Amino acid sequence: MSKCIDNDALHKRLRRIIGQVQAIDRMIDEDVPCEDILSQINAAKSALHRCGQVVLEGHIRHCVRDGIEHGDADKTIDNFAKAMERFSNMV
Repeated sequence: MSKCIDNDALHKRLRRIIGQVQAIDRMIDEDVPCEDILSQINAAKSALHRCGQVVLEGHIRHCVRDGIEHGDADKTIDNFAKAMERFSNMV
């Protein structure tokens, strides 16, 4: 996977999401209005979804391309279909 994506950039995104989730946890203890908490949950969910998009794009650009050019195209397509299914279930 390290060939597929910019690990540092993905880790930075994930650390930001971890911070968002920790802030949500604090909001619950601070009795913040439910609407505000839901808004922050949605923001974290969207950020996590974007991480998935980054991973999927890297998979396409590297793994799929390499698998079709230098490997077993049918197996590569099957693996890509599995990746798409897993990504689409993230909603």
